[in-house]
Amino acid sequence: MRHFSEVYGVLRRKNKSRYALLAGCSFFSVLLITAYSCMMRSPTILSVLPEGGDSRKQVMMVFVLAVVGCAVFTAYAAGLFFRQKSRETGVFLALGAARRQLQAEMGKELAVLSLLSCAAGALLGGPLAWGVWQIFRLFLVDSKEMALTFDPKAYLLALLFAGYVVAVLFWMGNRAVRRTNIMDVVQESHRSEPIREVKPWYGRVGILLVVTGALAGYLMPGFFVNVLCWYPPSAVSAVFYLPALVGIYMILLHTVVNGWRRGKRYQNIITTSMMKFQGRQTVRNMLVMTLLIAGAYFAAFYSPMLSSSSAYSFSSRPVDFEYHMRSDQEQIGRQEVETLAQEYSVEITSWAQVEAASLGGDGTVSIERNNGVLGVTYTTEYREIASGGTFFSESAWNALTGQRVDLAPGTCANVLDDEGGGDYLSGGDVTIVTNMVTGESLNVVPAQPLRFTMLLGCYVLDDGDYAAITRGLTDDWKQTYVCFNVADVQASYPFADALFHEIVNRSGPEAEVFDAWDPVSRQLQIAEKGSYNYDDPEYLKANGLTVIDYNQCDTSDFRNYWLYMPQFRVLDQNDFVTTMAVFLMLFIFIALICFAAVVVIAFTRCMTLALTNARVYEDLRHLGASNAYLFQTVRGQVSRVFLVPAVVGTAVISAFYGMILYFNDNRFTPGEFAGMGTCAAVILVLSAVLYGVYRFTRRRVCRILGIA
Repeated sequence: MRHFSEVYGVLRRKNKSRYALLAGCSFFSVLLITAYSCMMRSPTILSVLPEGGDSRKQVMMVFVLAVVGCAVFTAYAAGLFFRQKSRETGVFLALGAARRQLQAEMGKELAVLSLLSCAAGALLGGPLAWGVWQIFRLFLVDSKEMALTFDPKAYLLALLFAGYVVAVLFWMGNRAVRRTNIMDVVQESHRSEPIREVKPWYGRVGILLVVTGALAGYLMPGFFVNVLCWYPPSAVSAVFYLPALVGIYMILLHTVVNGWRRGKRYQNIITTSMMKFQGRQTVRNMLVMTLLIAGAYFAAFYSPMLSSSSAYSFSSRPVDFEYHMRSDQEQIGRQEVETLAQEYSVEITSWAQVEAASLGGDGTVSIERNNGVLGVTYTTEYREIASGGTFFSESAWNALTGQRVDLAPGTCANVLDDEGGGDYLSGGDVTIVTNMVTGESLNVVPAQPLRFTMLLGCYVLDDGDYAAITRGLTDDWKQTYVCFNVADVQASYPFADALFHEIVNRSGPEAEVFDAWDPVSRQLQIAEKGSYNYDDPEYLKANGLTVIDYNQCDTSDFRNYWLYMPQFRVLDQNDFVTTMAVFLMLFIFIALICFAAVVVIAFTRCMTLALTNARVYEDLRHLGASNAYLFQTVRGQVSRVFLVPAVVGTAVISAFYGMILYFNDNRFTPGEFAGMGTCAAVILVLSAVLYGVYRFTRRRVCRILGIA
């Protein structure tokens, strides 16, 4: 070997496992981020995630966690590579090699390694996302909406992350060569990374910070909106979650250094000491794993929670079939419904058909004042006509619901759900009801709210008051509600599907509207500025809202957001997975991505601990340690890497998710209890998977260390 490059190449071939590890970590990180970004920016996904909606925010939140986790993981892998490479770098410097020579050689190999691994990850990320999605379609659910398309702009996010990986590798490589003290360079790979002293109170304070941060992060946005009349940017609200992040870090520090068992300070002292002396990187990896596990469970909970709560809601409905339509439309009458039922051998056992009215109600409206980089501020103003609502007479209500309500004249009851909640979805109390055709108004006093989930948000008036206030109301301000039951609801799906399409076919363009469309608000807005936002398809598209199209009546957008969508128990039950397929599959995909990252990070860290401590285990063997003791030591290290993040991440996200469900309306509904039970089953299954990976990793570590 006559050239420096030849010597460098020999060492590279001898240590190819180090290069393979770094290339694999870089490839895997870019692969995951590319796959995630392709899914997140896919038109298929964005078409069902409303702009500014909670679902889109959740997807973005978990994406940020994944980016942070993969970024830290890649930086750690690079740091480990250069620590292991430092000895040969120091030897070359001691033998007189110029730093420029080392930088040139290292630059060549880093260029090849980083560009190839990142390019492979970016190129395969899209096919990975597509392949997983096709597996979902094959084994879980398939529909027209599940046809996956990608936006080329999504690759910009992948390229940015790949650029970060390349930049980190070159920066850390140049920093490693620029070290001036040759002995420091030579001994770099043998240096420990001890954690400074951790006080016993770290664990308790960490738990307190997690609770405080979770509460503050969740409740402060409501405080800003309801008290300060301010819609701040999402970044402002996210700041209040930072104490929880600090708290998690403190809990992990306390667990690694001190443990939670008092009086057993010297038990497993070898394991504890080895973890402590490599504690900085270990705790950082644990923090990343904890965040990814929390994000994965947050995404994994979406499908079982939605499925369980929806199944409970469908099964608890008191009526099998309900539909309503404007009275000026060509409606399908009782005789036609019964004829259609006979065609499908369905027996109708009860029928109720009543009239309802669209009337104006008083209340407060929000008026935006400032809209800038710091968000939107608004003021509230009371108006005698603020918005519209659907009003029933008490006799119509009784006929439709089977209840026996007798309201006093001059009173008005709003409708909550079956458990007496959902007031944030109801219209609230009104004191002035207005006929929008004649201009007549009626002063009312709020009565005890009624309960009927299928009519949540409606109102009920005394018969005499209803007759008086609706006098002169035209058909376009009236609605017809129909409820009926059948003898065998489970066998009535073909009939329900045919009836749904018949209702759609008979509906005119006046009823082809988004569910936020309100005739009262429309009349007020047209009088004020000459147009109504929800009549304008371009406005709906620009704001990420659904444009209702009768030709798309089988899509999830139509069935979720059509104002006059019927509630057919058997149709909703059987088509639920198909209707919500994109939502369900997206969050399952996100959970898989995050769990895959957790598994790779944990496995890599455990392999690193084994290689780093190989000399320690050899010394213990020479001192007479048995294989059983060495196995116990390995188990102590590997179990902490897996167990601690899993326990902390699972506990934190479970408590946080429960808090969200409770604060939605200050209670747990039966449907939410059912969903939480399903989520607990998901935790058990995924914990079993992680345990299986832990056992596999432990065997690999023992094999590397020669422990039988």
